[in-house]
Amino acid sequence: MRILVTGVAGFIGMHTAQRLLERGDEVVGIDNLNDYYDVRLKHDRLAQLATYPSFSFEALDITDGQSLQQYFGKTKPQRVIHLAAQAGVRYSLKNPSAYAQSNLVGFVNILEGCRQHNVEHLAYASTSSVYGVNSKMPFSEHDNVDHPLSLYAATKKANELMAHSYSHLYGLPTTGLRFFTVYGPWGRPDMSAYLFAKAIIEDRPIDVFNDGKMCRDFTYIDDIVTGVVAALDKIAAPNPNFEPSAPDAASSHAPYRIYNIGNHEPVELIHFIECLEKAIGKKAILNLQPMQAGDVIATYADTEELKRAVGFAPSTPLDVGVQRFVAWYRAYAGG
Repeated sequence: MRILVTGVAGFIGMHTAQRLLERGDEVVGIDNLNDYYDVRLKHDRLAQLATYPSFSFEALDITDGQSLQQYFGKTKPQRVIHLAAQAGVRYSLKNPSAYAQSNLVGFVNILEGCRQHNVEHLAYASTSSVYGVNSKMPFSEHDNVDHPLSLYAATKKANELMAHSYSHLYGLPTTGLRFFTVYGPWGRPDMSAYLFAKAIIEDRPIDVFNDGKMCRDFTYIDDIVTGVVAALDKIAAPNPNFEPSAPDAASSHAPYRIYNIGNHEPVELIHFIECLEKAIGKKAILNLQPMQAGDVIATYADTEELKRAVGFAPSTPLDVGVQRFVAWYRAYAGG
């Protein structure tokens, strides 16, 4: 198939495109290559993909609706994996307009591109952050998610609602994928694994919020990608048992689905740091901080719906994933 991957120079985008290329798909990728973090890392990821003859790339911003529609018309993708977004909970406290533009305006443009060019299936990134104040564990796609704690989470919840409207109005099959704390090789420099590894190796202190007692469902990148590709292959269909008087949040009368992709094994942040220390061979210098605005105490994915739908649930052990990440980090960044 010819598949459009947005945010293809990003962490999950690069790995997803690579998996598709390895199985024989043609990938047309776009990314705006913004400077939210070091652009060199994005170019280095693209260099990994450029070795595949069935990969093509264009620098394009999804907020530019006219250029995006022209690109859809030129490339005619059969399916779309939408990963381009302004990410990060804490950055949304500082620069909210970036989230409104990329995650709201940009997503409408993607939906329009899919509608106008008869895309078979749109799979798009959501986030575990949409669960917000929910305290019922594990987080289920069937739970209400109307109480986000950050603007980032609110924009992702909005994406799910916007996708449903297009599934209902135009019959566009859409699948939202709620990622849980992704880590692994080629990760973003603003993510905890990269930040902590760099600081430990350089003998600098690391800020640890809520005394490291926050729990996260750390999910290795290879598992995330397997889930994304499997979900893309299973085109969203209407739920024949959907009951409007008691609507299911994970499905619809329209071709619309939501899935968690998480490791189903939350661990305390302090344990994640201990795994990094073991893999690196050095102790971390901890700068314990109080809870930060917008953060949630714990994330824990119920993955039964994903397993039922595509026969897969993430399972890479944390220590194995951390070792692989540290090996990549040392090879790429030194230390």
